[in-house]
Amino acid sequence: MRPELEVAAIALAAYGLGSVSFAIVASRLLGLPDPRSYGSRNPGATNVLRSGNRLAAALTLAGDALKGAVAVWLAALWTGAPPLADFVAPLAGVAAFLGHVYPLWHGFRGGKGVATAAGVLLALDPWLALGALATFAIVLAFLRMVSAASIVAALFAPAWAFWLFGVRPLVPAVAAMALVLVWRHRENIGRILRGEERRLGAGRS
Repeated sequence: MRPELEVAAIALAAYGLGSVSFAIVASRLLGLPDPRSYGSRNPGATNVLRSGNRLAAALTLAGDALKGAVAVWLAALWTGAPPLADFVAPLAGVAAFLGHVYPLWHGFRGGKGVATAAGVLLALDPWLALGALATFAIVLAFLRMVSAASIVAALFAPAWAFWLFGVRPLVPAVAAMALVLVWRHRENIGRILRGEERRLGAGRS
């Protein structure tokens, strides 16, 4: 197979893998409503948790993160190069992330991509994932808003990547995921600016 065709095939396979929504799969397996029909209508772990089923939420979180990591690992295995050696593994991670956000198998109505992006970062390099996680945890501790913590962690992730590895192909890949993730949180950003975003531990009004 020609190199460019091989890269395209890897990206398409990663996108297909990312398009599997574990929020929908777990909900169907456990007899729960479609997560796109209640709450924020977002097929992600946070919204699935609103169903009251913690197992479904845990399966969603684990599955969505794992598919991002698996896409990177399989790409590296196929090419025989470490994830940071070239652009193929980071590209596969971005493709899986986009599959989650705009899933082919679910009418392109996907989640916001936080868990899948975390899985991609972990597979690319654990220290990169740890930096993003630390940023998330610090913001969450101060603001008690998952959305704000996710947005700030996404914005800091490319900086972590550049600081840790310099100019590498993974930096634009991480930056691309960060931009899409922030865009997917645009409604949350509006609520944050209006002071309407719910905080952890806050009761319903």
